[in-house]
Amino acid sequence: MNNYIALVITFALSLIFLRSMDFIAHRGWMDSKLSRKIIHIGTGLLFVLCWLLFKDTPDARWLAALVPFAITVQFALIGLGVIKDEASVKSMSRTGDPREILRGPLFYGIMFVALTLIYWKDSPIGIIALMMMCGGDGIADIVGRRVASPKLAWSAEKSIAGTVGVFAGGWVMSVVIIFVYIQAGVFPAPITAYIFPITAIALAGSLIESLHFKDIDNVTMTLASALIGSLFF
Repeated sequence: MNNYIALVITFALSLIFLRSMDFIAHRGWMDSKLSRKIIHIGTGLLFVLCWLLFKDTPDARWLAALVPFAITVQFALIGLGVIKDEASVKSMSRTGDPREILRGPLFYGIMFVALTLIYWKDSPIGIIALMMMCGGDGIADIVGRRVASPKLAWSAEKSIAGTVGVFAGGWVMSVVIIFVYIQAGVFPAPITAYIFPITAIALAGSLIESLHFKDIDNVTMTLASALIGSLFF
């Protein structure tokens, strides 16, 4: 597919998903905390799958990175109050304060831009690190709020259930996406060759996420996952 067509399709699908979640949250059909995490999980998953639409040319990663870059700029403008968008604030903030978007959601977008440009489809490192951020961190909050479990001894705001959710969510999403990429002919090895590295990365990511890095875990866990990934790939 022509890369510019792939860019348009990626933009369109991302905006449709985001605006749909904004609409649902704004109408009160879904709790804002849940919609925030569904956006956290779904946007990244959709974006990484759309990489497969791009031809392997030198400009591909730069064109693909325009999508999270543009969305991240929009997040920043909403958080700064330059753009008034109540639906986005409702779906992406915990309390309705637009300045919250300048923390977690903004760092989320920055990580996507950075890892897209650094790793692209040349290595599974970026994909696994992004899936840890999307699936691990996203599912952790959903599980942690709904499953009663003891708090961690070293982090009073984190629970055992949430930490298990980080590991399970990141592991499952990483395995699924890497399998899809293998089937698409991007990565040559069988999926069994990736199980141990993904497990090690998921364990490391879970440990880092369990630490008390408020509002910057999108950065700390993702960078830690990429660092551990560099030991295997």
